[in-house]
Amino acid sequence: MRDDKHVILYVDDDEDYRLVIRQILEAAGYEMVEASDGEEGLRTLREQQPDLVLLDLMMEEVDAGIALLKQIRAVNTSLPIYLLSSVGDTLAMTTSTAELGLDGVFQKPIEAERLIAVIRAKLDP
Repeated sequence: MRDDKHVILYVDDDEDYRLVIRQILEAAGYEMVEASDGEEGLRTLREQQPDLVLLDLMMEEVDAGIALLKQIRAVNTSLPIYLLSSVGDTLAMTTSTAELGLDGVFQKPIEAERLIAVIRAKLDP
C-alpha cells in the first residue's frame, strides 16, 4: 500500500490492454504499476512490492504468465495473483487454479465491474 492506495502490478505485453486495465484500476482508487514481460514483471515486483498481481497468460511466448507465476510463488507464497487470458474460462474449467498457485482467472475481454469486485473482496475485506 502506498499513499493509502493498494498497489497492483499488471504484467502484459499488450500496451493497449495495460492502458485499459490502468483506467479501470485507477478509476476504482487503486495504483497500478506495470510490466511488459516476465523479466520486467519480476523486477517490478521486487521494487514495488505490490499488494496484488494480474498476469496475462500469453506474453512473449505461450504460457509465459505461468512461468512468471511460478517464479513469483518461489519468493512469495501469499501474494494474491490473478491470471487474465483470452482462454481464461477454458483454463479455469480444465485446470485447478489453486494447484497453479492462482487466486483466480479472468476472461479477456475483462468485465470491469467483476474485476474490481474481486479485487475489493481480496484487498478490502
